[in-house]
Amino acid sequence: MSGKKVLTVVGGGASGLVGAVFAKRLLKEKGKVVILERMDRIGKKILATGNGRCNFTNINTSVNNFYGRNADFVEYALKKFNVYDTIDFFECLGIYPKEEENGKMYPYSGQASSVLDALRNEIERLGIEIITGFEVKCVKKTGSGFRITSFSGNTVVSDKVIIAAGGCASPNLGSNGTGFKILSDLGHSVTKLQPALVQLKTEKDMVKGLKGIKFDGKVSIVSGGRILGEEKGEVLFTDYGLSGPPIFQLSVICALHKNCSVILDFVPDLTEKEVYELLLKRKKNLSHLSMENYFVGFLNKRIGNVIAKKSGIEKLSFSVSGLNEEILRRMSKNIKAMTFNIIGKNGWNNAQVTAGGVETAEFDSKTMESNIVKGLYSSGEIFDIFGECGGFNLQWAWSSGALAGICAAKSMMQPAKSY
Repeated sequence: MSGKKVLTVVGGGASGLVGAVFAKRLLKEKGKVVILERMDRIGKKILATGNGRCNFTNINTSVNNFYGRNADFVEYALKKFNVYDTIDFFECLGIYPKEEENGKMYPYSGQASSVLDALRNEIERLGIEIITGFEVKCVKKTGSGFRITSFSGNTVVSDKVIIAAGGCASPNLGSNGTGFKILSDLGHSVTKLQPALVQLKTEKDMVKGLKGIKFDGKVSIVSGGRILGEEKGEVLFTDYGLSGPPIFQLSVICALHKNCSVILDFVPDLTEKEVYELLLKRKKNLSHLSMENYFVGFLNKRIGNVIAKKSGIEKLSFSVSGLNEEILRRMSKNIKAMTFNIIGKNGWNNAQVTAGGVETAEFDSKTMESNIVKGLYSSGEIFDIFGECGGFNLQWAWSSGALAGICAAKSMMQPAKSY
């Protein structure tokens, strides 16, 4: 390997692995590609995506699915390596795609391990070196390239570097935020970091007694009297607040706005007027019951009990026959729009992605190269970019990783003036 130029990828996650593959495909025997991974194996977070099935992209991907100070930063990369390029790339590696609801693409096998195995097989075929257990402490620019040092004192000398170390989300699966310090030490700016695509915490008295209950409904996020987003799907009550796909999706908004509240609609297919008329009919039919059993057959019993109490009925022994118009109106409103104040989010261990990151203005969106340190590239979650649930974050990882790998490899094969 003597005399060959070296490209080092810091981080063996989605964007780093694809970046390494595309770089080595270009370099072939003209250069060496090394992946440094702090965990005992690469790609652990890939195994956890899509509930273990790996929703590896989404047919409907566009700039509108991404957030950050400058979400348009993703546009060029998403065009250069788009959804169909991604599907073709993985199909050539053996991943037969299967489209499911809302444009989500999964491997036909239904196994996230298939995607990782396909990448590992290609990495092995190309002769890319993987060094696990190498947690990078710092990356220093030298006259001819970079010196990368681990916390244990090991060093790697490299001509070009791609920082694909991820964010802070799910540190047990790989990324623990060290990539931000590496880039900060090299002169880059890092915005405020927050967990995103994560469960939301509410006042505990609002969810007391509801832990473990699931329902299909509509969720709205409100701040300053404005509805900032709405999603439908399965919501789960927990001992700390709310979870489920709609909550994860809308937690993105909570990372960008202050003083948010969640409004739950337990029966989105009915209007408030229709709910009132139904409750009135139930009063006539069930007047012999107490409120403890009034909602049975319409709503989850425990949800119904909470709605009754929130509507002014102090004791569930209250007779259904005693319901008046005012109480029925209040119950109708609470069924259609029960408000929960958001007091926080679960932490990094529960988050799928990081909101915030390295300033995109300090990188070239057409190459992923740093505008501050030549020869330094980045990709994936480490940027101040994150996407919605549904395969969008993995598409950004593939697109940005491929672009960084291609551009880093090309710069190694060309004279310095090509900058």
